[in-house]
Amino acid sequence: MILTPPNMKNRSAILLLFAAATARAQETYVPGPDSQRQPNVPKGVLVAGKWTTSKVYPGTVRDYWVYVPSQYKADKPAPVMIFQDGGGYMNETSGAKVPVVLDNLIHKGEIPPMIAIFINPGVTPALNENSQARYHRSYEYDAVTDVYAGFLINEIIPEVRKSYNLSKDPNDWALAGGSSGGIAAFVAAWERPDQFRRVMSFIGSYANLRGGQSLSSMVRKMEPKPLRVFLQDGSNDQSIYGGNWFMGNQDLYGSLKYSGYDATFVIGTGGHDGKQTAAIMPDAIRWLWREYPKPIERSKKGGPRQYVMDIIDTDKDWELVSSGHRFTEGPAVNKLGEVFFTDIPNNRIHKIGLDGKVTVFKEDTGGTNGLKFGPDGRLYGCQNGRKKIVAWDMNGKETVIADGVNSNDLAVTAKGEIYFTEPPTKKVWFIDANGSKRVVHEGITFPNGIQLTPDQAVLDVVDMNGKWVWSFQILPDGSLVNGAPFHRLETKDDKVAAGGDGMTMDTEAHLYVATDLGIQVIDAPGRVVGIISKPQRGPLSNVVFGGPDMKTLYVTAGDKVFKRPAKRQGVAAWTLIKPPRPGL
Repeated sequence: MILTPPNMKNRSAILLLFAAATARAQETYVPGPDSQRQPNVPKGVLVAGKWTTSKVYPGTVRDYWVYVPSQYKADKPAPVMIFQDGGGYMNETSGAKVPVVLDNLIHKGEIPPMIAIFINPGVTPALNENSQARYHRSYEYDAVTDVYAGFLINEIIPEVRKSYNLSKDPNDWALAGGSSGGIAAFVAAWERPDQFRRVMSFIGSYANLRGGQSLSSMVRKMEPKPLRVFLQDGSNDQSIYGGNWFMGNQDLYGSLKYSGYDATFVIGTGGHDGKQTAAIMPDAIRWLWREYPKPIERSKKGGPRQYVMDIIDTDKDWELVSSGHRFTEGPAVNKLGEVFFTDIPNNRIHKIGLDGKVTVFKEDTGGTNGLKFGPDGRLYGCQNGRKKIVAWDMNGKETVIADGVNSNDLAVTAKGEIYFTEPPTKKVWFIDANGSKRVVHEGITFPNGIQLTPDQAVLDVVDMNGKWVWSFQILPDGSLVNGAPFHRLETKDDKVAAGGDGMTMDTEAHLYVATDLGIQVIDAPGRVVGIISKPQRGPLSNVVFGGPDMKTLYVTAGDKVFKRPAKRQGVAAWTLIKPPRPGL
C-alpha cells in the first residue's frame, strides 16, 4: 500500500500535535529538600586541585575537587565516591548539587561520612594559539579497558590519600557519572572490583562509541563480580550513530539481573540530560549505600539461567594450592587424579597429591613446558630447553621420544600417539606409535595449547596471537583434515589477541581455555558460554581437571597454582567417550 503524504498545512498540524503529546508524556523532575541547603546542617568543604603529571595519559591536564564532610575524622578511614565529569556534580547552585546532597544525607545518618572526589576528563593543551586542544573525554571514558581504572588507582587516589585517610576496603568505594562518565564508572568497577564495588550510572553510554555495546554480553558470560549497580535512563534518550542509549541501558540491566547482580534501573521519560539525575540523586545515593557497612559480595547463585553457574561450584572460590614458584605451567593429571605441574625457570616438576601436599617429582627438567599423561601411565613433556619430547615413568626415569623440536604443548592419544605444537615454525606435529614424527599442519600464527575431544576424533589448537581455537578432524593415520578457526574466544577491547594458552576438556565436549579474561568455556559448536574468573590478577597459563573424581579445576597462574570445585567432569587420554549431541 502506498501512503500519500499530507499537505504541508495538515503535516504541520500533525507535528504540533505530536510535539504536544510528547511534552505531556515527559515527566517534570524537581529536586526535593535533600538537594537544598537545610538549616543546622554542617557544610563540608571543597578543596580544588589540578593534575598535570599523568603517566597514564601523558600531556593531559585536568581539574579535580575533593569534598570533605564536617564529620570527617582523620583517625578513621573514610569511604569514598568518585564522580566522573566532576565539575558538573560539585556545583552547589545547579545540577545535581552533590555536595549539598552529601551534607544532608550524612547529617541524617543515612549514609556514612564520606569523601568525594570530583574529577574532570583530561585535555591535552594546544601547542599554539592556532591549533586545537585534544579532548580526552571519549578516549578515557568510553574505552572498555582497565586503563582509566588504573589511572584512578595509581595516580589520583594516591594523590588524595596524601591529605586524607581513605579506606582501603573496596566495599567503601563508589564510582558515579553520567553519559560517557556513566560507562566509565561501570567499566572501572567491572575491571577492578578489587578496588571499587559500587556504581551509579545516569544516562550511561552503553553504545558503540568505543565498544561499549559488548558489555551486556560479557556480563552474561563472565562469572558474577562483587558489584552493586544503579542505572538510570529516560525513554527519550538519544538514538545516534553509536546506538540507542535507552535500549543499551535496558540491555545492560537485563544482563545484570540475568547474572544475579544487586542492580536497579530507574526509568524516566526524559532525554539525554541531567534533569532526572538531579531529582533522584539523594535516592540513588541512599540505594547505593544501603545497609552499609554490610559488604557487597558476588552472587553465588547467579540469575535464573546463567550458564557458568552450571559449570563451577559457586559456593566455593579459588583455593591456593602452591606458591613461591617462578612460573607455573603444564598441569597434567594421572589416573589417580594427582596433578603434576612444571616450574619452567626452576627446571622442576611438582606433584600435588590427593592429600593436597605438594612435593617435587623431578629436578633438572630442561625447561619443560607442556605436560600430559599417556595411557601407559608415563608423564610426557615438552622439554623445550633441550629441544626434545620426553617421557618419565613414576620413578623419574626419562626416555627421549623425539628431538630437534621447539615444542610448547602436547596431547597424547589413547593409542600412545602424540600431537604437539611448535610456535616458532607455526607447525603442529604428530608422532605415531613407532616414534616417527611428521608435520600435520602449518600456518597458525602462534600454535599454543592443544587438546583432544573426548572421542579423540577432533584436535583443537589455540592461536595465542589471535582469538580463535582451530579445530581439525583426525584421520586414522593421524593426519589432520577440515581445519577451521572454529571456536571464537572473547578478547579484551584493547587487545587483538585473547591470549589463549593451555586447554582442557570435559565429558560434554566443552573446551576450557586459559586466556587473559579468565577461563573461557566453549561449547562444542564453538561458542563461549561462560568465563570463569581468574584467581588473581595477571596471566593464566593452563588449566586441567583433577582429583579422584576429575571434578576439580586446577589452574597455573604466574608463580602459583589454584584449585576450585567444578560441576563438570574432565576427561583424559586413557578414556574415550562419545560426547552428547550439542544444542545447535
